[in-house]
Amino acid sequence: MLMGAWCGMWLVIGITMIWAFFTLKLTQQENLIIGIFLVFWTYYAQRVGRAFLWLLYGKEMLKINEVGLSIKRSIRGYGKAKEYFHENIDKMRVHQPKENSIQAAWEESPWVSGGERLEFDYAGKVVRFGRKLPEKDAKIIFQMITKRVEAQMKQNRKNSINN
Repeated sequence: MLMGAWCGMWLVIGITMIWAFFTLKLTQQENLIIGIFLVFWTYYAQRVGRAFLWLLYGKEMLKINEVGLSIKRSIRGYGKAKEYFHENIDKMRVHQPKENSIQAAWEESPWVSGGERLEFDYAGKVVRFGRKLPEKDAKIIFQMITKRVEAQMKQNRKNSINN
């Protein structure tokens, strides 16, 4: 509710500034200041709006098949899945920031949609997923995913040897 109230107030501020920009007789300097403010306002309205929609409707969907691990970040069904091939996945781990660190406080704030708890190395890059998962759930999901990925990789090796 706090995030929704904040989004609402942010929209009211922006609408008021847009109204002032187009209806009041302002000096050139005042128009420039309001114009610059509106550029920053638009950027943060987009960021906060996406974070709010993620809190309301966001999901991360994982799919493990014979080819790889697919991760889709979806808001009400809209989103694009990214495929990660088994042979390039390396060092899957749980990422937990230190309890009293700035990173932990930042990731727990409602306006941030990040806070991924699971990660793995993929072709020289770190891929993170599992937004806002509690530590206990992250460990359970980590065990399930690693077990499934390892089983799929063994089956792939077995199939390639037989062929």
